[in-house]
Amino acid sequence: MQPPRGCGGGRGFRGCRDGRRGGGRGGRFGRGCPRDEGPPAEVVEVSTFLHACEGDAVTKLTNEKVPFFNAPIYLQNKTQIGKVDEIFGPINESSFTIKMMEGIVATSYSMGKKFYIDPAELLPLARFLPQPKGQPHAATGGDHGRGRGSGRGGGFRGRGAPRGGPQGGGFRGRGRS
Repeated sequence: MQPPRGCGGGRGFRGCRDGRRGGGRGGRFGRGCPRDEGPPAEVVEVSTFLHACEGDAVTKLTNEKVPFFNAPIYLQNKTQIGKVDEIFGPINESSFTIKMMEGIVATSYSMGKKFYIDPAELLPLARFLPQPKGQPHAATGGDHGRGRGSGRGGGFRGRGAPRGGPQGGGFRGRGRS
């Protein structure tokens, strides 16, 4: 099976179609590739401006979903003004800062100005809430029962004894002479 088109590809380190190297976190949907795809087909309201702080815009989340970090933020006319920088506050009254693009000044906006985002750049709030016991966890890109801390033995799984550990017992691998 071939990896999805675009960057990342899910396994290993692959480059982008335009020759640049994608980030190590490309993942299944290619979010790791630093490419400019232009404005999205549609934008939805995500926040309102509160105030400027150290060159960034501090905004109050007005959408029921939470934006991705580094997601582009737009005006209603789909002009990009910056990217999501920090998300903070209580889960039911969240706020976030927008790192403004070069040449755009956060103090030029007045309180209540609405900002917009591509709906594909939003996550449901349920992803951040604890899940009831006994229910399967949502696919979050975890190890799904393989490797460390999965409840299947976990711990040291390499060859031989751990560094600094007992040298006599538990050695697997080549015979000792």
